[in-house]
Amino acid sequence: MSARVPSLLDPAIAGRLTRDAAGLVAAVVQQHDTREVLMVGWMDDEALHRTLTTGRATYWSRSRQEYWVKGDTSGHVQHVKSVALDCDADALLITVDQVGPACHTGERSCFDAGGRLDTLS
Repeated sequence: MSARVPSLLDPAIAGRLTRDAAGLVAAVVQQHDTREVLMVGWMDDEALHRTLTTGRATYWSRSRQEYWVKGDTSGHVQHVKSVALDCDADALLITVDQVGPACHTGERSCFDAGGRLDTLS
C-alpha cells in the first residue's frame, strides 16, 4: 500500500480546487470523440499532477489507499486529451482516448455496468 505523498501540483491550479474532507476531487471521465461518460474516479493534488504531466489518467483509490494509473494492470489505458474544472471547482472533467473497457467489470462504461434507474413521472 502506498501512502499519499506531497504534491508537485502547480500552486495556481491547487489553489483553485475545492476538495472534499478527504482532500479529493471527483473526476468524471469522458471519451473525447464520442462524449460517452466512462467512469468516475477520485483525484488528490498529486494524482492530478501526475495526470497533467504524464498524459495518463492517475487516480487515488479510496478502497486500496494508493495511487493507480488506469491501465497499468488491465492494459485498458486512458490517454488524457484534456482536463477541465467545473464552475464550483469541486469536479474535474477528464477527456480521454480509452483503450478497451473503462470499467473493472469489463463493460465499456461503468454506467453500462451499473444500469439505468427508473424515474417517477
